[in-house]
Amino acid sequence: MAQFDVYENTNPKTSELFPYLLDITNDIMNSSKVRVVVPLCSDSASIKHLNPSFNIEGQILYMSTMDIAGIPLSLCGKTIDNIGQKRTEIIDALDFLVNGF
Repeated sequence: MAQFDVYENTNPKTSELFPYLLDITNDIMNSSKVRVVVPLCSDSASIKHLNPSFNIEGQILYMSTMDIAGIPLSLCGKTIDNIGQKRTEIIDALDFLVNGF
């Protein structure tokens, strides 16, 4: 488990809308049994600073920042990718959510 890993969403109730989960938990918390994740979705109705887009397995997906959640580690599916190279956009979206600028 690493910060900015992208996991398959294994929850059958939400996986159609949110096929992937972006782990934003800092690596210092790796011993925790909970991960803080932001769902990724294909909905293009987005606010630029709040919902940055990423290419995951050939799909353009948006960070659904308002849907941030803590989930048990056991619900994190297979690791698909790590988008740590997009750290600035991810942190900016979280900052926009909390601070509004």
